Amino acid sequence: MDFLQFSAGTLISLLSLLLLLSTCSGLYEDQIKKFDWRSVHVGSLKHVYVDLNHFQPRVLLSTHEQVIGSLCPKTGEIIWRQVLEKKPRGDIKLLQVSGFADDSSDTAAAPMGSHLGFDMMTVQGHAPALVRGWNTNIGTIEWEWSIMPLNTERAQDAVWFYSNSVLYHVVPAWRSHIEVTSYFATSGHTTGSTSKIMAAWINPESCLLSGSFYVCLDGKQLISLDLLAKSTQVIATPLGSEPSSKIQDLPGLNGALIVDKKLVSVNKDQAVCPDLSSDSFIVGSFNRRKVIAYADLINNMLNINAVYLDDCSPVPELHLSVAFADHYGSPSLRSFDCKSNRNSDGKNCLFLLSTSAESIVAVQQGRVRWAREESLANVIDTQFLDLPLADSEGTLENEMKGKAGDIATAFMRRITTQALQIKSLFLHVIGLGPPPTDTQRAGLVRDSFGLHKMLVLLTRSGKIFGIDNITGKHHWKLYLPNVAGFENSEQMRLIVQRSSKHFPLQPLCAIVAKSVENGNGVLFRFNPITGQAAEGGLLQLNYKIKQLALLPETEEDYVKGVLILDGANKVHVEPKHATPLAHGMYLYTADLKTAELEGYYVKYAGGELSALPIWNVRLGGHNSEQQIISVASKNPIEHVHSQGRVLGDRSVLYKYINPNLVAFVTQAPDATHKSVLNMYLIDVVSGSVIFSMTHRKVRAPLHIVHSENWLAYSYFNDKVRRTEITTIELYEGSAQANNSVWSSLQAPSMPLVERQSYIIPTIVEAMRETITERGITNKHVLIGTASGGIVEMPWHLLDPRRPISSTTQGREEGAIPYIPELPLPTENYINYNQTVARLRNIYTAPSGLESTCLVVATGLDIFVTRVAPSKTFDLLKEDFDYILISIVLVVLTSGSLIVRHLASRKLLKQAWK
Repeated sequence: MDFLQFSAGTLISLLSLLLLLSTCSGLYEDQIKKFDWRSVHVGSLKHVYVDLNHFQPRVLLSTHEQVIGSLCPKTGEIIWRQVLEKKPRGDIKLLQVSGFADDSSDTAAAPMGSHLGFDMMTVQGHAPALVRGWNTNIGTIEWEWSIMPLNTERAQDAVWFYSNSVLYHVVPAWRSHIEVTSYFATSGHTTGSTSKIMAAWINPESCLLSGSFYVCLDGKQLISLDLLAKSTQVIATPLGSEPSSKIQDLPGLNGALIVDKKLVSVNKDQAVCPDLSSDSFIVGSFNRRKVIAYADLINNMLNINAVYLDDCSPVPELHLSVAFADHYGSPSLRSFDCKSNRNSDGKNCLFLLSTSAESIVAVQQGRVRWAREESLANVIDTQFLDLPLADSEGTLENEMKGKAGDIATAFMRRITTQALQIKSLFLHVIGLGPPPTDTQRAGLVRDSFGLHKMLVLLTRSGKIFGIDNITGKHHWKLYLPNVAGFENSEQMRLIVQRSSKHFPLQPLCAIVAKSVENGNGVLFRFNPITGQAAEGGLLQLNYKIKQLALLPETEEDYVKGVLILDGANKVHVEPKHATPLAHGMYLYTADLKTAELEGYYVKYAGGELSALPIWNVRLGGHNSEQQIISVASKNPIEHVHSQGRVLGDRSVLYKYINPNLVAFVTQAPDATHKSVLNMYLIDVVSGSVIFSMTHRKVRAPLHIVHSENWLAYSYFNDKVRRTEITTIELYEGSAQANNSVWSSLQAPSMPLVERQSYIIPTIVEAMRETITERGITNKHVLIGTASGGIVEMPWHLLDPRRPISSTTQGREEGAIPYIPELPLPTENYINYNQTVARLRNIYTAPSGLESTCLVVATGLDIFVTRVAPSKTFDLLKEDFDYILISIVLVVLTSGSLIVRHLASRKLLKQAWK
């Protein structure tokens, strides 16, 4: 009996092991990072401390993207980082590092073996406010406590400061009073009751906290309060003239401020050097004396100087002058620290700067030691550009573009071309050939399969990058200062005006943005391969941009003009010579707040363009509470290969492929259903509402994909507390109204609509469909999750025509029976363990191979890869055995020749008989 029990237990264990082995999947080791790469970032700098004298030198920082981390001061690489909660819960109000308080004797370092004190402390959020102590060596939380304010609205403007192991919570009630509550920093226990200080002069526009002083600007004077003083007294500090810019605090000095590039102190016990004038100041220590360091950018040279705080005498050892590239933007000195050299011949200082282009730059020993491009944590648009042709391919391209003529002329052209190629090869071998161009030297040459491209990224700060999509190398960088996104929450646009297909003309891209200074439009044109300005470079427009669209290519230079509708509904075209091509174009505008749509017809007459309003649609509802939360149109470069779908009875169900169809989603609060979401499909040429659908008790976040004849969008279902995806397919029916040209003005009858909803067991952060050169490959939907994974979801799992039960017709169509839950197998994650923190967008582009789609996912990190939805049917596998197939071909060829010879001899012998 014992033997039988042992055998049964062993059998169960073996079966369980086999079951586990059968469910395991993964990548081969040599495939990791072979076709993909990831770039990791922390975001734009908010607080920073440089500490070179710690046993482990580090740069501790927090960012506006709710990230804290530690950088290596030698290389700038991330030692560790922690991505905190999203705003407003994760908004970092205070970062305090032990030993860096305003009082140099104040320290909160934790003793060995205890849980008291902290290496680093952060305060984040307001309702609740979270106070956390961190271990700066490995980036782990050591303790945490929180408070929930009574008035959450007022707590949004709260500020914090730390002094002598006590944390102070300052809550202003604008134009009334200030409430100050003190807590023991490590425990969260209050030290006493909340003090209420009357201050009717405080306002949200011109007040800040400088150490323990609450300071407000009032005309030509500063009014301040010392929140730690035993007796409250209002302090007035005259300025002489009203400042032209906002006042700033100077971290490290209690009550010191920066006013119009000058230092001002509202604390009578804190002296400053009022004669200094600079763009940025920072307080540090050198030779055990406090110093004020300041930096200025003059003619692309960064000059760093410092003075001792006690007597304002210069510190010559801290003087630096270093070349500063334009693409960094305007620098701001944030922190520095010095460390004695090993041979005791002076000190080596590291200065850390943040820039207007959201870069983090470290300067040391008269040069830029390293730089981190943190603007890549906020990418807002991308484009994949084909690389230039090689010289031989360019020569062939020119030959093919030449006029055909007769056969003799074509033959002579071919002979001449080959002779020139032989000459170029000979000169290259003997070392007398022409030197390679910059793009060739950088390896920027188009490959055979069109997989090697230039990835152009546009960031929120106005910085543009040209990155190799294979290696991730930054080939060039550009920075546009004083530009921003448009009204209506629209971001800046990156558009391709001329591709690389028109050899020898260079490709052309354009940035369309809004000027921060006057609100007018800005157009910047550049070469995306070299990063150099082209066609005049920066163009300041004298009107505001309301809407824009691309025109067809011109016959003159193959440039697609930009059609712009300004705030006065006047039409403009850049470049001007493309103006006639705008005749007959249709435009639409959408107001997100009022949910009002307007359509325009562009007419060219008498050498001028005009926009004629032709339709108007209001989606706001009877009480105008609906607001547009998402707009989705089809990809303009998309190709539809199959016009219909073959059914089980061999009939064809034709797709409703309307290129002018745009999806609009509105949302509004509802007394009965909490929130109502409406989806509309509207033809933006005729203004017709093709289809609409309502979802009750659902809300954002909403993400939508619109392609071919289908639509997929995700939302959060409040009723059952889960994320769902609804898919819709549109069909014309069993016959096509017009199989050659689509016209919205003569559109067919309303389409047949198939719809279905699915449950997805994750939070969706982004969605995008795959796209290929000819549209032959199956469509997959890439779904970005809150955990940072990217799932490749086949469309047949999202198909709204999935039958409830398995039927013969369904099996003939290849439709899977309907199951509401969507599977998320691990092998469908295209970024395996390369997590993309704070994933926001996924962009796709076709490659030269019909089977392959290029993908870039952006968020706090960047992940670039390629996917093959229908496998690589047009490409040989990596493990293809070339030697074996060569041997087989040689054997077959030799065998056929031998057999042929033997057969001929046999026939000859038979003929002589």
